[in-house]
Amino acid sequence: MGENFVNFMGGSSLNRLSWLRPEQSFLNAVVASPATRWVLFKGGMPLIATNPTTEKRTFASLTTNDVKPFLGSEPYFGQGQHAGETGAAKSEEAHDSVLQAARFHGPRIVFLGLKEDDPNTASALPSSDFKDPHAAVANLDGTMYFSVDVASLEESTVDEVVQNSELAKTDDKLAFTDPRTAMGSLDAFTASVFALARSMVDWNERNQFCPACGSHSYSLWAGWKLCCSSLLPWADNTGKKPCPSGRGLHNFCHPRTDPVVIMMVMNETGDKIILGRNKKFPPKFYSALAGFVEPGESYEDAVKREMWEEAGVKVWNVRYHSGQPWPFPANLMLGFYANADRSKPIRTDLDNELEDARWYTREEVLAALAQTPGSARDDKGANNVVRAEPLLRIPPPTAIAGVLIKHWAEGRIEAGNAIKGNL
Repeated sequence: MGENFVNFMGGSSLNRLSWLRPEQSFLNAVVASPATRWVLFKGGMPLIATNPTTEKRTFASLTTNDVKPFLGSEPYFGQGQHAGETGAAKSEEAHDSVLQAARFHGPRIVFLGLKEDDPNTASALPSSDFKDPHAAVANLDGTMYFSVDVASLEESTVDEVVQNSELAKTDDKLAFTDPRTAMGSLDAFTASVFALARSMVDWNERNQFCPACGSHSYSLWAGWKLCCSSLLPWADNTGKKPCPSGRGLHNFCHPRTDPVVIMMVMNETGDKIILGRNKKFPPKFYSALAGFVEPGESYEDAVKREMWEEAGVKVWNVRYHSGQPWPFPANLMLGFYANADRSKPIRTDLDNELEDARWYTREEVLAALAQTPGSARDDKGANNVVRAEPLLRIPPPTAIAGVLIKHWAEGRIEAGNAIKGNL
């Protein structure tokens, strides 16, 4: 068994410190740390810093001092009914309550985790050791990361904060950028932070009301849990039935991840693969077939069902390759290989989701991989001659479908058994 493959936006090195999310004393202490950094979004668009000379893009991170105008009055976590009030004097009093590191005032904030200077030092202490949070935080080596989406704030305030930030004093140009355009230029660490942060702020922004009763919701646990406002001790519930979310465990109270199977199907000898074209794809663009996992089925079941529904193909020997977080808005892409009978016809008229699906040879796929990225209509050679349009365009390696296609084309995937150098 070889080393597992890590896809773009995966392999996060953040210590998420999940057991400390309910600890408001810890959270308020780390917010105040000069080392803490904030990644900003505006309607899901990340704040990107672009070097005007090299045009290199990075995920901008601001200091707490920079973003204070966004945060409102202290305490930032463990808030009370009115701004500036504390909901519970101590974390212990808020334990297992609707006030546990609660935030009612200002935009919702998400605690992402700690980027440790040396992850082998195990300096991240358990919650019981944070009796003196400021002293404990001082002993943590690394950078704390938070995230916030500022779309609900006044645009003039957002612009002023960004342009007056410490990062803006450098030569870098700061701008909120289309996420799909920006993500390809990120390094491995910042890409993983981007994936986590975008999914979490999106979940918080989309879920403003309780699905059980329709009351407003608010955030607990530094953005990792939502609660119904009808459960608050000061809520006026006269004439209302108790909210069902007040009892039991409910899946809408915690962030959700939607699994998607990405399927690379080979013929029996492994020298051809099926690629499909969605009706919304750009011209000549083909990719691996994909579909959401439905309730009551395993990942392998989903692969078989989706291949039949989309292409009329029955597959066997389903095997896992790797996974990729995909924050649009909160998917987990799960890559699989499988086999199918090349002699059987492909049909796309069952669910009519695809415009086309067909078998491609290794040579055809290698030719597509050899194209200059973006293989453009205006990409000219040395003799000022426009290169021929590619017959096939495929996803880049920043998407797991592109990885599956590339690994097969390079001969890293055996026809029906193991994955070379991977699982």
